[in-house]
Amino acid sequence: MKKHRTKERIGLHPVMMLLVLCFVTIVLSGILSFFDVQATYNRVSTLTGEYVVTTEAVTSLFNLSGLKYIFTTTVSSFANFVVLSHLIIILLGIGIMVKSGFLKTVITMLTKKMKKTTVTYVWVLICILASIMGDLAYIIFIPLGALLFLYGKRNPMLGIITSFASLTCGSALSVFLTSIDSSLLDYTLVNAYIFDSSYTISSFGYIFVMLVGIILLSLIISNIVENMAKRMPKYEFPEEDIEDELVITKKKMRGLIFSLGAGLIYLLIFIYNIIPGLPFSGNLLDNSQELYIDKLFSYDSFFSQGFVFVVAVLFVLLGLFYGIGAKTIKNNKEFVDALGHSLNGIGKILVMIFAVSTFINIFKETNIGNVVAASLANLINNSNFSGLPISILLFITSIIVTFVVPSPISGWSTLASTVPTLMQAGVSPEFAQVIFRLGNAVSIGLTPVFAYFIVYLAFLATYNQSSKPVTLKDAIKYQLPFAGATCALFLGIILVWYIVGMPLGVGTSVAP
Repeated sequence: MKKHRTKERIGLHPVMMLLVLCFVTIVLSGILSFFDVQATYNRVSTLTGEYVVTTEAVTSLFNLSGLKYIFTTTVSSFANFVVLSHLIIILLGIGIMVKSGFLKTVITMLTKKMKKTTVTYVWVLICILASIMGDLAYIIFIPLGALLFLYGKRNPMLGIITSFASLTCGSALSVFLTSIDSSLLDYTLVNAYIFDSSYTISSFGYIFVMLVGIILLSLIISNIVENMAKRMPKYEFPEEDIEDELVITKKKMRGLIFSLGAGLIYLLIFIYNIIPGLPFSGNLLDNSQELYIDKLFSYDSFFSQGFVFVVAVLFVLLGLFYGIGAKTIKNNKEFVDALGHSLNGIGKILVMIFAVSTFINIFKETNIGNVVAASLANLINNSNFSGLPISILLFITSIIVTFVVPSPISGWSTLASTVPTLMQAGVSPEFAQVIFRLGNAVSIGLTPVFAYFIVYLAFLATYNQSSKPVTLKDAIKYQLPFAGATCALFLGIILVWYIVGMPLGVGTSVAP
């Protein structure tokens, strides 16, 4: 009898899938442009404060000019892809922290007597609170999450999944007003002025709903992670003798003292320079802005332009001084080698980043996302709903828009045109902005159009020990339980807040 060999089915590699998506997007743009698919809506100008009739139309790339655009911009879009430069800079710092042993020592000291569930909850909470850092949080916390779980003798892929889920689902939640919230607020107010020219929103107008969201979401995500941990494949750790690695020696303690001392001095100098009003302080603030959050995070501020390097230098100092104290770094050659430690094998990640930068560049140029957003804005404005129904419609619309326009600022720049309609329907501008942010957080972790999705996918591939690659479908599947639970939680928050009429924060409510 002949033996039938069953071939293991290998899914499409993410790079190949992204190339397929590029081709599909190009063809789709040609079809939609041929049928003159477009959307016209009333947008409020941020300059004049008056309505401007705006038409969003699909741009075809399925022609000669489209092909010319792709060939002439692909290299520059890759070179200017902010994820690429930020990731390399941060990995330099993480590399020396890993190679010197700093991270392993710190994580061991902090977690060896803690329950795994406690470690998970604390990490989820930290990632959610990291939303104040903006997109830089994805570059920092995804690789650190992998190492946290690896040193805790858990599958590092689970750490990556946990970090990305917490960062995306918690991206809408922040106790303090973030730079993104401040930018959204500009669109919210300029549209609110159409209905009420004297409308104001407090800087602490969201604090109550944010606190509730942070506490509940961290509990929900932690619970999902622990349930998922039971189904994750067994991970083969490289260390043969684990017990010796858990001993904190005098050298390691000396290294910690050196590193934490250097890090503390660095942070104190940095923090002093972002505090206004003190002698010789505030040197790193953009004083052309009015709000402190804008002084800190405006487009031209030091934070926006140089914060990634500030963090990288902190990581380098921590790793270097630990290595000096613990004598794991003995000369300049070992220091340089340690800097490049996390860049070993980065070739596969670069290929993925090239593929996703090409796809995102093509997708944005077709303008399909903006057409979808404008069409859904018209749907809300023409719905004739009021109160709770229109609030739920905005929530669902925000989830859909995020799939094709993941940037909250870009998405709200279009959907904010619904604010006057929502105010007439009994929904306050601040509640509308909260609803949009919650909807955006539900689906942003499910779309490859989101630039930082590739960081999550690349690190999954890095720690994957299976012979089969982690596909785009796999990466999205891991996030579905978190997105579903987050959607249910946020919908519940919207319902409770509207029905009960609780204040969103200081001086704000669900009604205008």
